[in-house]
Amino acid sequence: MKTQFERKNRKPRVLLLHQYYSYTGFYQFIIESLKKVILPFAVIIGTLLLLDHFVLDLDSLFTEKTKDYSRFGVFSLFFVSESILGLIPPELFIAWVKTLPNPMVHLSFLALLSYLGGCVSYFIGKAIVKIPFLQEALEGKMKKHIAHIKKWGGFLIVIGALLPIPFSMVSIASGMINFSFKRYLMFGLFRFLRFYLFALAIFNLMS
Repeated sequence: MKTQFERKNRKPRVLLLHQYYSYTGFYQFIIESLKKVILPFAVIIGTLLLLDHFVLDLDSLFTEKTKDYSRFGVFSLFFVSESILGLIPPELFIAWVKTLPNPMVHLSFLALLSYLGGCVSYFIGKAIVKIPFLQEALEGKMKKHIAHIKKWGGFLIVIGALLPIPFSMVSIASGMINFSFKRYLMFGLFRFLRFYLFALAIFNLMS
């Protein structure tokens, strides 16, 4: 039985979590990740704004460049990209759906494909650990991601879902350490928020 003194002096869970994330470098990781993201993203947006204002119409450009491709083909390409290391920046696809009828509906479908692609990556990670030579080859390359997911769990999944860093890498690492799939699905829902927030900027840019 805990004494009344021990109960009164026990630190709140939120404070304990804050101390843990401070000691393990979680906040520093977020700051460094944001530094890597904000400047390039600001440069890209600034460049597109200048081009859109002085040189070309971005909406017309994306319509013209993608009119020969079927929606099924583009969505399939996006799903494969999101399932395998995030090879193509999602921002290009967000700009593309702005040119389609009912862009918010297509944006939601795009976010769903990204979310499902992350699930595929998760199971790729689970499969990798069953193949010794693949596990050995990839564990070295994904050492940081694996270490981070072990330390920070769901919070790293949230960061991976929100920031423009390869969400599939975080998802693969989650599968490799056998992170709870139910919790992965819950934290991964922040992927939808990421698409809606980025669409606000990109859609306004192309208006």
